[in-house]
Amino acid sequence: MPTVSVKWQKQVFTGVEIDTEQVPYVFKCQLYDLTGVPPERQKITVKGGLLKDDGDWENLGVKEGQRLMLMGTADEIPKAPEKGPVFIEDLPEDEQGTAALGHTAGLVNLGNTCYMNSTVQCLHSVPELRLALKEYSAAVGTGIDPLLHSLTAATRDLFGELDKSLRPVAPIHFLTVLQKKYPQFAQQTNHGLYMQQDAEECWTQLLYVLSQRLQSVPQDEEEVTNPVVEHLFGIELKSFIKCAESAEESSESETVYTLKCHISSEVNHLHEGLKQGLKSELEKTSPILGHSTLHVKESHINKLPPYLTVQFVCFFWKRESNQKAKILRKVGYPLVLDVFDFCTEELRAKLKGPRKVYQETEDAKVGLKKKEKEGAEGVKALQNLGTSTSDENVEMVDDAGQHPSSSEKVCAPEPEVTGIYDLVAVLTHKGRSADSGHYVAWVKQDSGKWIEFDDEQPILQKEEDITRLSGGGDWHMAYICLYKARVALPH
Repeated sequence: MPTVSVKWQKQVFTGVEIDTEQVPYVFKCQLYDLTGVPPERQKITVKGGLLKDDGDWENLGVKEGQRLMLMGTADEIPKAPEKGPVFIEDLPEDEQGTAALGHTAGLVNLGNTCYMNSTVQCLHSVPELRLALKEYSAAVGTGIDPLLHSLTAATRDLFGELDKSLRPVAPIHFLTVLQKKYPQFAQQTNHGLYMQQDAEECWTQLLYVLSQRLQSVPQDEEEVTNPVVEHLFGIELKSFIKCAESAEESSESETVYTLKCHISSEVNHLHEGLKQGLKSELEKTSPILGHSTLHVKESHINKLPPYLTVQFVCFFWKRESNQKAKILRKVGYPLVLDVFDFCTEELRAKLKGPRKVYQETEDAKVGLKKKEKEGAEGVKALQNLGTSTSDENVEMVDDAGQHPSSSEKVCAPEPEVTGIYDLVAVLTHKGRSADSGHYVAWVKQDSGKWIEFDDEQPILQKEEDITRLSGGGDWHMAYICLYKARVALPH
């Protein structure tokens, strides 16, 4: 790769590498990181005129050590307010701005890389995954694919940049490593631009890489390391397989990272699509009949993860035209998903206790709010009568009426899943074609607000608008939904 220097205004940036295997637009994104000048504003003089986004480096004749001239105005860096602080809550919602909500930075589109950007933004919304990546520093080791380590480290670094940057992040290094590990993401059009790729494929491949490298840290010598990705996203399915021609039955268990929502003319809602997705037909050899025959496979969830991923199977291969097509049917999905009906009898029995505790806790919260309101009204009445209250005679006691000892160590019980999940991220596809269109991420923040990550543009959205991303025509259609488990602490 040739190394050049770039002069911009009064500054000279030396040692800037040009990856001639990438389109010039990627080089412009590098300069954006250095100067703050957005790629669309950059004018770079080269042999024969200005550098085009889809130009051919071989025809430009850029030489080692050559100095390039950059012209363009940088984005303005946010300045400290001249007036005194104004609290966000005091402003109208349309004047609050997304920067005040505490969301992370956007991602620069490097040329049809919206599939990658939306995948990264959705996975970045999982705090446990961010923490595991932050602590990742493992060496490559012998017998290990070095690209597994490189892509895991690149994901860690990109997540870190998203948390710290005030400007949109250009994921150049991450894309380069992703393309080295999975060359299909480096495919280009005849014009030298990257081809649109499948966001679900990117999601699956990235999770696979992370599952191979991320291990939970043991708290003591007796504990063993556990795969982080399997713990966070792994769904254990128990399947029963029955031969259609004979009475033979068999069962099997497997761990998957995604539930499939199949789309047909009978499916109008996620619940119906999941029910279809857990049933399938397959050809397999029957030991009794001695030949291949049709079998019916019905699966049930036997173990639930903290984060449940659902994929809407809206793309399929059209044999007559030999190309990928998109199902444009509108399919609704809820903000709160209950998967109790899809579980095995054994898991349902285990869920009943946590579900009861969770409901009791929610009921207690409602009652507590009512008591607090009544208590506040009572205190106000006493104050009006001139009565004062004091904390001096109040003693802290436990449920048994005993005074707790400060030396007692309280071990918090492990939270248990309830089978009830809250929607925290949606990855959508907009457009009619599977090989084009646009991917966008919609992520729920800790504040409860939703942010639409349209590449480098974070946009504030209302919660009621999130469930309208259900497709139909050219509108956004949910492709992947990420749900977070509601948990209960055992008594």
